[in-house]
Amino acid sequence: MRSPDLPITHLLYLASGLFVLGLLGVLLRRSPGRALLALVLLLSATGLVMATFARAWAQTGGQVFASLLVVLTAVYAVVGAALLRGRE
Repeated sequence: MRSPDLPITHLLYLASGLFVLGLLGVLLRRSPGRALLALVLLLSATGLVMATFARAWAQTGGQVFASLLVVLTAVYAVVGAALLRGRE
């Protein structure tokens, strides 16, 4: 049995919320480690939007690019965590 798909608006609301949280984190945080982790939220929101539209338009190129962006976001998260750990 196939689960029902989420409407595209729900995913776009989630992506816009992540983007706003990331943007506020970049603008309001002074430490570079926390600003880098907020940048991870920005990249995650961008990847979610690309994957959402790629699924809606049945294009595999957008999904491949979004998965590469997820890998890049994971690298940023590791670097940000290493920066935060080094400061303590």
